[in-house]
Amino acid sequence: MEVNIAGTLLKLLQGNIVEQDVEAIVNAANTGLWGGSGVDGAIHSAGGPAIAAECRRIREEQGGCPVGRAVITSGGFLKARYVIHTVGPIWHGGRQGEDELLASAYRSSLQLAKDRGIKSLAFPSISTGAYRFPVERAAGIAMATTKDFLAAHPAAFKEVRFVLFTPAVLAAFEQALGKVLESAPAS
Repeated sequence: MEVNIAGTLLKLLQGNIVEQDVEAIVNAANTGLWGGSGVDGAIHSAGGPAIAAECRRIREEQGGCPVGRAVITSGGFLKARYVIHTVGPIWHGGRQGEDELLASAYRSSLQLAKDRGIKSLAFPSISTGAYRFPVERAAGIAMATTKDFLAAHPAAFKEVRFVLFTPAVLAAFEQALGKVLESAPAS
């Protein structure tokens, strides 16, 4: 599925984020920027030791990355030149600001990419694996936040991809994007 939003191609596809040929991929990181499991482990493994070394420097300089924020490293051995590490919230039933923290993780990543002049980037589904954020809810937040950012910053990017690992997660994101587009005011 793909749509044009304010001059940016927004694409949803099933695949492996470490294989994406874009300027930057987004990593669903942890606050310590340690290579963990899931997307985080795959990116650290495929990207090699340069990413871990840069994450260590970030930890030494600023103590890691807070939930809802983002930092950037090189892509190491990845096709992507950069990795934007963002920390999504752990799901605690939705009563601890998880929705806003997840939206902030997406906004922070998009803002960092825009500030660096990155024109193409790929996101995974943030917080829906080990952090247990409900996929349908997370997809709605991801799509609404991304659409709003792209609309506020016309042509800031050439392409923003969401690379979803399973057919079920891709379907949830496609449904969420459809709802977000249906609710958009006519221009």
